[in-house]
Amino acid sequence: MDTTELLAHPVRLRIVHALRGDREMTTTELCARLPDTSKATVYRHVDLLQHGGVLEVASERRVRGAVERRYRLRQENASISAAAAAALTPDDHRRAFAIAMTALAAEFGAYLDRPGADPAGDLVGYRQHAIWLSPAELTDLIGELRAAILPRLGHTPAPDRTQHLLSPILFPIGDSRSSSR
Repeated sequence: MDTTELLAHPVRLRIVHALRGDREMTTTELCARLPDTSKATVYRHVDLLQHGGVLEVASERRVRGAVERRYRLRQENASISAAAAAALTPDDHRRAFAIAMTALAAEFGAYLDRPGADPAGDLVGYRQHAIWLSPAELTDLIGELRAAILPRLGHTPAPDRTQHLLSPILFPIGDSRSSSR
């Protein structure tokens, strides 16, 4: 199974999100992170991600006669290349978008179900803006967003840090020919 297929599942995508930032987690910890997903499902998807090279075993230890494994993400294998994305058909994009939105909705639901969830206090945001951009302005915007986000992708867990899910979505909603007034 290639990376595109591996990441094309909401549960696997959520596992990847959980392990970003050089985190190491056991399947038990991942199950706690995905409380709306059965343990058997989490174990099955961890196994697929490990065999597909997206996850690796960081360490093992004996616990009550069983082997407990801590997994970590193999960053270089945890994203879809630009070439692979360019090769997707419109139907592939529809499916990938639906999977991403399903994972996002599940993550948001799990957040809201946590005791003490405070969207206002946690600065939760999910605004949408319709903006008019020329091709050059669009290129500038994408560059500015990347410049703001990329340095933070390397942050690792720390006592004063909370992991957030940031999901920029950008696509044209109108035909450029209809932009005349």
